[in-house]
Amino acid sequence: MSVPLTAHLTSLSTPRPYSAATEHAFLTAAGTGTLPPALLSLYLSQDRIYAAHAYPRFLGHLLTHVPFSSRHAPDSPEERLHGEIVDVLAGALQNVRREVGLFAEVKRAHGLPPFAQWRERKATRDYTAEMARVGAFGTLEDGLIFLWAMERVYLDAWTYAKSLLSNATTGTGPALPAIQQLVENWTCPAFVEFVQVLEGLVNRLDIAPGSPAYLRAEEIWARVLELEEAFWPVGGEEMGLLSM
Repeated sequence: MSVPLTAHLTSLSTPRPYSAATEHAFLTAAGTGTLPPALLSLYLSQDRIYAAHAYPRFLGHLLTHVPFSSRHAPDSPEERLHGEIVDVLAGALQNVRREVGLFAEVKRAHGLPPFAQWRERKATRDYTAEMARVGAFGTLEDGLIFLWAMERVYLDAWTYAKSLLSNATTGTGPALPAIQQLVENWTCPAFVEFVQVLEGLVNRLDIAPGSPAYLRAEEIWARVLELEEAFWPVGGEEMGLLSM
């Protein structure tokens, strides 16, 4: 029996190691309660750009690539799979819209600095540009692999931060309560299930080992790790990104 595609991808030795994206210093600071409120605000302002603008556009592109055909009977395997993909993408859109609202709620509830004071980071532009490129010019398979990779890394990253919360220190102002709320959202059972559903879809794609699509999947996985690592801001960066 061949190795599932997602298992193959996560086993790869990539130019940037998996831990660089999932155990970044930003996440360590978040999990230990030492993350400055301003740096958390900067991160959330960038994540909001990703979630409010790039992610819905990316999902829209994927929907246009679903190969519906009148030649497929309503009860055919192809029609069932395509309907399942649409359901997953529709659910992802609903979830990300709720998340955009969560950002505003967290900022308001915990007194974080306003998001509008931050400029867009180059890492944010790079990430959203790659989403737009894959969504517009890649195949449906490419897009689903990219979507799974993003969400898998995100889940593992915040699971790492959650594992450190028992060691969190006090006296960090509003950042620690805000982080606790965010961590619960990004590691909740519903999100774990969503990532598992995506994994199942990716492993059902007709992608043969060694094929062009298989090689693209390896490239996508490596690229997502690079983008995710760069997306975490580093301490002190917030001082140079205030809007004028």
